[in-house]
Parts: sequence; C-alpha cells; structure tokens
Amino acid sequence: FGLLTSPPKNLILTFCKGRIVRVPKSPLIRVEGTETVIPCSVTDYDGPSEQNFDWEFSQGTDFVRIVSTWDLSFTSQQYQKRVGSGEIVLRRSSNNAVELLIKSIQPVDEGEYKCITPSTDATVQGNYDATVQVKVIADGLTVNGSTAQSSKPRKMSEGDSFELRCSASTISSEHTHLQVTWELKNGPAWQEILSLTHEGKFQPSPKYEERYLSGDVRLDTVANDIYRLSVSQALPMDEGLYRCLVSEWVKGADSSWQKIQEKNVEVASVVIQQTTLPNNVSVTERDSLDLTCNMTTDRSGIFQAQVTWYFSESHDDTLSDAQFLLSVDRDSVVSYSPLISLSHVDRNSYHLLMRDVGVEDSGYYFCQAAIWVPQHNGSWHKVVEKTSSPVSVMVTALELDYQIVLNASKTPKFSDDPTQLECRIMNAQNTEANVRFTVSWYYRMRLRSDAVVTDELLATMDADWTLLVGDKSRERTQNGEIIFSKQAVDTFSLRIQWTSEADRGDYYCVVSAWGWHHNNNNWVKIKDVTSMLVSVFWATQDYTLTVEAVKLKPFFVAGHTFEMTCKVSSQNIKTPRYSVLITAEKPLTDQSNPNGTTRIISLNQDSVVRLEDWTDQTRVDGVVLEKVQENEFRYRMYQTQVSDAGLYRCVVTAWSPGGGGMWREAVNGLSNPIQIDFQTSGPVFNVSMHSDNPTVYQGELADLLCIVTIDRAALEPDDMSFDVSWFAVHSFALDRAPVLLASLDRKGIVTQPRRNWSSDVSLERISPMEFRLRVHGSEDQDFGNHYCSVTPWVRSATGVWQREPEIKSKPIFISVKVDVLNALKYPLLIGIGLATIIGLLSCLIGYCSSRWCCKKEVQETRRERRRLMSMEMD
Repeated sequence: FGLLTSPPKNLILTFCKGRIVRVPKSPLIRVEGTETVIPCSVTDYDGPSEQNFDWEFSQGTDFVRIVSTWDLSFTSQQYQKRVGSGEIVLRRSSNNAVELLIKSIQPVDEGEYKCITPSTDATVQGNYDATVQVKVIADGLTVNGSTAQSSKPRKMSEGDSFELRCSASTISSEHTHLQVTWELKNGPAWQEILSLTHEGKFQPSPKYEERYLSGDVRLDTVANDIYRLSVSQALPMDEGLYRCLVSEWVKGADSSWQKIQEKNVEVASVVIQQTTLPNNVSVTERDSLDLTCNMTTDRSGIFQAQVTWYFSESHDDTLSDAQFLLSVDRDSVVSYSPLISLSHVDRNSYHLLMRDVGVEDSGYYFCQAAIWVPQHNGSWHKVVEKTSSPVSVMVTALELDYQIVLNASKTPKFSDDPTQLECRIMNAQNTEANVRFTVSWYYRMRLRSDAVVTDELLATMDADWTLLVGDKSRERTQNGEIIFSKQAVDTFSLRIQWTSEADRGDYYCVVSAWGWHHNNNNWVKIKDVTSMLVSVFWATQDYTLTVEAVKLKPFFVAGHTFEMTCKVSSQNIKTPRYSVLITAEKPLTDQSNPNGTTRIISLNQDSVVRLEDWTDQTRVDGVVLEKVQENEFRYRMYQTQVSDAGLYRCVVTAWSPGGGGMWREAVNGLSNPIQIDFQTSGPVFNVSMHSDNPTVYQGELADLLCIVTIDRAALEPDDMSFDVSWFAVHSFALDRAPVLLASLDRKGIVTQPRRNWSSDVSLERISPMEFRLRVHGSEDQDFGNHYCSVTPWVRSATGVWQREPEIKSKPIFISVKVDVLNALKYPLLIGIGLATIIGLLSCLIGYCSSRWCCKKEVQETRRERRRLMSMEMD
C-alpha cells in the first residue's frame, strides 16, 4: 500500500511498497443505455505474471458477486442471466489488467463496484481490492437535422456555395459539454471535415485544413442549439452524404474530460455538377509529331489555364501510371524538355511538338487542363480540372531486318565430350549505332511424339548485356561447366565443357534487337528472331571389356617364379584407363582362407600399386604387378610355395574421364583363370592329438600331446620344421569361435595371448615331431574341445623352404571336475571349530550368570502336617 500526500505536480511519495490495485477515481458518470467499461489493474505483486480478478457490486449493503476470471461459479444468482447472455463481460487487456464491460448500463447498475485480486504474494503487503462509485444519469442529448434537406439530394454546380445545419442540445443533470463534428461519406468510410470540440476549439481535418484557413470551409453556431457548416467554392470532392456527429463530455474526478455518449444524424446528400471541358485533340503522323489540346469553358471573368501532357503505353493505364511529358502552368511557364516543345496558340489551344519520333513513341497521349480563378484574398483557386480522352499514336519506322544462324562447332561423340554452339547474326539491314543485340539460349528435351514440348531457359542477356542464368544451368555455370560468351559483335556462343546424357536434346537461340528510347532514356526491345533447332545427340552403346590372362612359363616347380600377363581390350569407351586386381582362388582344403578368394595386389588407373590381402611377412616383396603397355599388365610371384596353389585371375575396371578432371567407372571385366598346381610325390603329413587323462580336477595338471606323422617319403629332421598352434573351443559342441592358447613357430618362438583366469599354459617340443601343451592349475574355464593346428615347412633340394598346407587334428574334450572332499574339508573343519568355541563360550556365560548374577534367597512357607481322615469318620 502507499501513502499519498498532496505533493507538487509529478511528485509521489511512497513510504511502503506492496501490491497496488487501481480503478478509476470516483465517481464515474455514465449515461443510461450506453456501453460502460470499468478498468482495473494490479502492480507491484509477487507470484505469476498473470493475475486473477473478482468483481463485486454494492448499493450500500453487502457486496454481491458479479464475475471472476478464474472461478466460473463465482457469479451470484441475480447476475447469472446477464453474465450468461454476454450483457456483462469481463475481458482481460493484459496479464495484470482487466475491464468490466456493461453493454447497456441501467439505473439499477448505479452503485459501488469493487475489484479484488486474490493474493499470490509471499507476504501480505499493499491493498488487494479497490472500489469505484458509478453514477447513472438519464439520456438528455437530442440531435436533429433538417428533414427537408436530407429527403432528396441537393444539386449544385462546381464552384458554388452551400450550407448545412443540425441542432444539438442536452438536459443532463450533470454539467456536460457538447462536441459537434461534421463528416462526409463519398467512399466506403466516413471522413472528418471540421469539429467544434467540447473545449470550444475549432479543429479541421488535415485534408480540409487549407480550405478552413482560406475561409472556404467554416463552422459556426446559430442561436444556442444550431450548428452550421458553410462551404464556399464547392469542389468535386465535396460530393457525398453529410452527417452531424455530436458527443457529450463530462469532467471526471481526476479533472480529465471523458466522453459519456455519442449520437449522429444524416443531414443531406450533395451532388456537385462539374464544369464541362470539351476536348478536341488531333494528331498528325510525320517526322515530327504535332498534337493540339483544345478546351472550351462557359466560365466568364478572370481565369488562367494550366495544361499538362502525358504519355501511356496502355489505354487502360490511370493517370498515376502515365508518364509526364511537359506542362505549362497558370503563369505560362513551360517546363523544360530537350526533344519536346509546347506552344500556346490562343487562349484555348495548346500545341505539343515532338521531333525525331521513333517506334518507342507509339502509345496513347492525353492532356489535362485546369482552370484557376483569383480569390478575394489575392490567392488563386483551382475550380475545375479535366482530362482529355487518350489519342492513339502509331509511329511507323524503317523495318529492322536480320537473320539468325545457329550451328555446332563442336559436337560430342561420347559422354563428357565438349559441346560448343555458335549463334550468328546474318544479313543485318537498317541497323544504326543506337541498336544493339542480345541473345537468349533455350533447351528443349526430346520427348515422345504425343508429349508436350517444354522449353527451358538456360541464360539470357538484358539490354545492358548482363547475363541472367536460368535454374537448369545456374549451378553448372557457377562451377564453370557451362560458359556463355560473346565472341564478336555478331556472334554469341554456348559451350558445355563436359556434356552429359542429360544434356542431349535440341537447342536454339533468340536474338533480340534493342533501340534507345529518347524520352525514357533507356533501351526498348524492337524485335526478336529465333534460330532453327540444333540437335545435340549421340548414340549410346553398351561398354564392352575383354580381359585375357596368359601364363608365360607353362612348367615350373615350387620355389620358382610364377609369371602371367593380362591383356585388356575395350569398345565404346572414350580414352579409357584400367585398374587391375590380382585374385587367387585357393582349394577348399586350404584352411587359411575359408572364403576361397584372396585379393593379392592391385594397380589403379593412376598406376599406383597396393598390396591388398597379402599377409606373408616373409615375402612382402614376393609379388609384383606392373604396367607393360597401355592395355597389358604383368604379375610376378617370386619363390612360390606349395600353399600358393590355386586359380589366379585378373579383375580389370575400365575408367573414362569425367567432368572436372575426375575419373568415372565405366565397366568391369574378369579374365580367364590361370592355375598353379604343384605335381609332387613328396611327403604327406598327418596330425593327431592325445591325452592320457582327459578328465582332471581343479588345480591339477592337464597334458595334451600333438603328434605329427609323415607318409610316402622319409625326411631328415633338419629338412622339416613346424608351426604349431593350440586352440580351445569352450563348449560341448563346436559352435563357438576357437580361442588361441599358445603357438610355437618353426624357429622356436613361443607366443601366448593374455589369459583372463589364473591357470597357466606351457608349450614345449619333446621330439622333432611331438609337441606338448600343459595346463597348470586347471579351472572351470579350461574345459572344452582342444585341438592343434600344424603348418609343415619342408626344405627342397635347392635349399628353399616350402610351406605345406595347414593341417588340423581332431579335437579332444577336456573336462574339469571338482574334488568335493578337498573342497569341503577346510570349510567343515572351520565350521566344527567355530561351533565348539561358541558352545563352550555359551556354557561359560550361563554358569557365570547363574553363579553371581541371578542368585536370590528363597524362603519356604511352612506347611502344617495333618493326616487325612478316613471317609468313614466324616
């Protein structure tokens, strides 16, 4: 809440800050039957920005609930009908302000209105309601117009004067002021003319301010209740329906004026008959164009004429769209124009002379004449203005003649070839220095005979030779793929750097001739000539690629060099380049590559060599692929091994140059297979696996033997060596991936991967052809199928080590059991010991408690000893 004193102007002293609810100062004076709005707002509050409001009403007794913003059941029964019908409405103007609207206030609504805001503050500070007194007075305003004037239109001539009257009075019980406003309607809306405000001031509208200051439009009072509008020198804009708008104002408690009601009455309809201005305009076609503007008027006395000439390209253009040519004002001053002159022949005739007219001067010409008369204050007033009918002028000029020839200087034979079209101007006649040529390029797609042909704009030039690119070619033009140029004065060219199949179709050019328009100082299009169609098309054929592989040495043995060539031939491919990939298809018995095909080495179209899946580190330089000729490639493999046996092929990809220096893949080809097969009667190796005890207990040692045997031929131990690897599949079935346990290469190097459990493995060679794997401290994770993989290496007679195919043994299932006795021995001993200790401790605690803690004196009650009497003595 705030404490307000009587401070100076614009000064408010606030000692406490809190919620402030505001309503207008009392009393609010309203007229019976009018719409009443009572605003209410709240400031300096806590909580959400949107506040709720309740309105209550009282006539000196208890307050009655009217309406609420948040509680639909707030309205009392006596207001439910008026609130439900919309006669009383509570509308929100902002988050912290509402308005109580009573559409037709009645005397029963006079009383005290209270605006209440429910608290959303953390602490109670300020005022949460405010009241305002509403006073309803009777309607005492009367507004009347002349019935005789408003019954039929009043007709008068342009320049005449007229008066309109209306009466307005009030018998209000309050001290009120009236405001009278005259309004005119000659369109869709009413427009204000002149007002006498409630403060006794005259206020013209901006449109009538000049005429009000000159005295042509006045408002004065006749007697006490009559308000008269006087108009002198009537203009066409004064035609329409007039009404008198009267509003009643009262000074409120805050000393501001408030409008309490408003009434209007239509007074008269005024028709202004304009002064006739006949037109007699003639035109003559010759090198110089001479037009005459004749005007006649029935006005006598002193007046001056003002004439303005206009030009329009269309008959339907309005005056605002027309082009100004020349004018002479009422003081006979002619505006300047270098090519047009205006002469005053007599009082009512004006001549327009245009020299060196051209085709661009063809169009519609008209003149506008205005008559000015002097006024009593020495100023001039325009009383009438008239526009002549347009006269069509056709200027015949020498015909500009030229032909267009379009030819293709470069045509594509393949995709990505360049295309160049030249559009040439031929046999040009009657072309002068003020004529220039521009070109537009169009593309037409080839469609079926029954399809609609659509033309796409590729690019066009405007009169300033500025290139405007179409949507189809915008991106490619910005990238430099399409070039539009002007090679000579009479030659335009279109070049497609890399023609694609989407560019196939018909092309044509349109050459436009432009002439200089002297009046507008710009270029005007004179003529368009279209060329014949030029077809850009080439037959597309399927690419063909043939690859032939040849083995250069028909017979060789292991350890020698394998050599083969791949010869490539292609058709319908423009300047092809080839990339080559050498693949090998190994026998299905080769376990090193279960997929069958191995990518060995490749050479791309830029002659860059790359090793693909060649993983033999001992023979990194053992394979070579080189380019012998443009279409011939040679593959060599040094020191061949028995494991290299298989089918070798050349996979060739043909590439053609694409746009922007890039290569585009055209087609792939596969050669015939070349077989490497070593016919030998050498040894045959076998491998088996053995274990004396395939079932072990946890913590015990598990022994696995891998035994290699040889058939057919006997070899010295120094002429053979083995790569041995041990694997385990931790499942009963072989349905999981094998896990490498350890490996021993032919040089005696042991490799053991990291293990995730505590058991350990060791690998040793116990004889030239026997290998043993030991699992120390076996655990549950060591169970499963175990097998060994052996790769034999044999030294040939030439001293070269040959790698034999990898062989695998059959798996042995190792099971790991738990020794129940040993597993439970220590837990049982620990349990018995703990139970014994706990029992002895319990006995000791019980004895001590009974001995010292729970001892008490027990006194026995004395019993009398009596003998039982016999039943017979009873």
